[in-house]
Amino acid sequence: MHGRSTRPRLLSRRSRYRRSLTALVLASAAPLLCLPLTASDAAALTPPVALTADSLPTWQTNGIVYALAQAGGTVFAGGTFSAVRPAGTSAGDPAERSAVNFAAFDAATGAPTGCSLSFTVGSGTATVRALAVSPDGRTLYAGGYFGAVNGVGTSSLAAIDIATCTPRTDFRPSVPATVRALAVTGSTVYVGGDFTSVDGATRQRFAAVDTSGALTPWTANADAPGRAVAVTADGRHVAVGGDFFTVNGSDSHALAVTDAATGAVTRNYPRGFFPDTSVVKDITADASGVYTANEGTGGGVFDGRTAFDPDTFAERWRDTCLGATQALQLYKGLLYSASHAHDCSSMGEYPDGQRRHLLAEGTNDPHLVGWAPDTNDGIGEGIGPRVFALAPKGGTDYLWVGGEFTTVGGVAQQSLTRVSSGPDTGAPTLPQVKVESIEPGRVAVHWRSSYDTDDSHLTYSVYKDGGTTPVYQVAGDSLPWSRPQLTWTDTAVAPGETHSYRVSVSDGTNTSAKSAAQSVKVASAADSYAAAVRGDGASLYWRFGETSGAYAADSSGGDDSGVHWNAPGQGVSDGAAGSGSSVNYTGSQGEWTYSDKLHSAPSAYSLELWFKTTSTTGGKLIGFANKVQLPSTRFDKHVYMTDGGQLVFGAYPGAVRTITTVQRYNDGKWHHAVATEGSDGMKLYVDGALRTSNPFVTTSEAGSGYWRVGGDNLDSWTNRPSSRFYTGQLDEVAVYGKVLSSSQVLAHYKLGTGAS
Repeated sequence: MHGRSTRPRLLSRRSRYRRSLTALVLASAAPLLCLPLTASDAAALTPPVALTADSLPTWQTNGIVYALAQAGGTVFAGGTFSAVRPAGTSAGDPAERSAVNFAAFDAATGAPTGCSLSFTVGSGTATVRALAVSPDGRTLYAGGYFGAVNGVGTSSLAAIDIATCTPRTDFRPSVPATVRALAVTGSTVYVGGDFTSVDGATRQRFAAVDTSGALTPWTANADAPGRAVAVTADGRHVAVGGDFFTVNGSDSHALAVTDAATGAVTRNYPRGFFPDTSVVKDITADASGVYTANEGTGGGVFDGRTAFDPDTFAERWRDTCLGATQALQLYKGLLYSASHAHDCSSMGEYPDGQRRHLLAEGTNDPHLVGWAPDTNDGIGEGIGPRVFALAPKGGTDYLWVGGEFTTVGGVAQQSLTRVSSGPDTGAPTLPQVKVESIEPGRVAVHWRSSYDTDDSHLTYSVYKDGGTTPVYQVAGDSLPWSRPQLTWTDTAVAPGETHSYRVSVSDGTNTSAKSAAQSVKVASAADSYAAAVRGDGASLYWRFGETSGAYAADSSGGDDSGVHWNAPGQGVSDGAAGSGSSVNYTGSQGEWTYSDKLHSAPSAYSLELWFKTTSTTGGKLIGFANKVQLPSTRFDKHVYMTDGGQLVFGAYPGAVRTITTVQRYNDGKWHHAVATEGSDGMKLYVDGALRTSNPFVTTSEAGSGYWRVGGDNLDSWTNRPSSRFYTGQLDEVAVYGKVLSSSQVLAHYKLGTGAS
């Protein structure tokens, strides 16, 4: 087994408006160069985003919030909890108030209102799992598992008079199992859950009662729990979702569309439309369509979102992010989702790794936009956010989020948070900057583009020598998971001078601080080694001159910067090829550096770096792989070291193919390595000389991925070392989209060692 994943392969990143950087590498011949910025340049809330990502002060619960609804500026929250407390306080705080599975809050202030209801049960654990408000805003319907509301007997389904905050005694249908979903029209309450009867009549997992609580003829019997119900925009259909495989005997797994009057299936989705291991957790609908939130378990699942035509209910698009989608909210042309999406690589978005719990995408284009506030997974099942409610008040729209999280934006906040339609108060992150002069009379100011969780289009200002007026401005697009490098080259300098630079960033309303000043002496002559690397066509060139942060600048002339993961040691005062510093990887902590940019697998390539180690556990020096923050499941085009210090170069043209040096290089000295593959086969050079080759291996694995340095998966490869992760120093990493000649390799080695 080679370690290949059964998950969908990475797709090439599509060319989209947000990936187009304005002037990635620009040069100035004058002391002042400010690009004209129009009104469409950075402005808070980059369209089509219309909600900020700024968390507002909100009271919290001490348990899980499963349900939210709103009416008249009041937000109702239900779940499994016993108390609420102010933002910024811990459980047990003196300000904590009793709240038995239910609380009501002012949408604009986040503080509790005077409405207090207790949902209890005689045995077991009471819980509120669904809330919905009647179209006239007068009645709140609640479903879950409970036997009384404020002592008034109920059976898992209740109606609350909102004006008086009291349970209605005339609404008492008997539902003998948990209610998980509600949808309400002017005349009907549609219910989904675990039950198999209502009022003693057979109603399997779905039912409908009228506003007085009487059972209606609507019948949509399913063979497994119902989790979602939504009425279509025209009121003629009801979409139902859950775990089921049949509805009214019709083959329809996880989703079905029914007649709103009878329950007859009007559109089914046969087994195979969704994987057997996937279920529908939420459905929302408006005039643009019907949308589902899916959750799956095991391999080959569907965890993302799906859009359906509003008239035919045919699938319009499918978002294949992995990460258990729980809830959806439509707002001004975007579909907001709550999940713990950890792998969106199949859509050309970010690869498997960090979980992101709140995302947004277009209703006609399922690609992610620049809105990404975040929570953690929290308690319970480790789901994170579970439910939304959009609540307007005083001219502002508030998006409330409930779930089982315990932090929001890294700050303690349990189970409830909210954002709004404005104002935007959050500034972008501070730019990470690297300044260098490797050409005479020129200074390159590189920086990793910042991110703002509700603004993907930002404007950067460069300041020189302590000045207060920017000498250069440029706009660029970025996302929290895609932060391309930008570069400005200052030519208004003279050899031997020393200059300092700082960079700030603005979203049009909020501006970051300036980065720390970085000084550089202007080169009087070209750096001969760097000039050779650049001149021979490196498309990625990490010189590892940074002293801190996660950013590894690209000196190739492009924007292929790196990201340090798990903080390898930077600024080690022992560099190769005259660079002055290197990066040290300890191996034991799984440290590595990966490219920020997704690449198509090259057909011909060269990998170059300098290394220094005494390790006897080996590890990967450089390679191409499909993940950035986790061990990869597709990996080849790599150079690694054995426990004995030999170097191995491997490719995977359908099978493992490797070449290995006889010589050992774990002697504590700097060595230069170059691996090439193309029409002339595989070659591995060390210290300027060809050490081993195979002329018959001319291809490697196709697909897209990322360059990784310092460690990654090596399972099933020849002479696999004890460790996947390299222990030692690395420097002057370069990647070329072609095969370097032996004379070029030797020239680089001689320049790097100062040999004549």
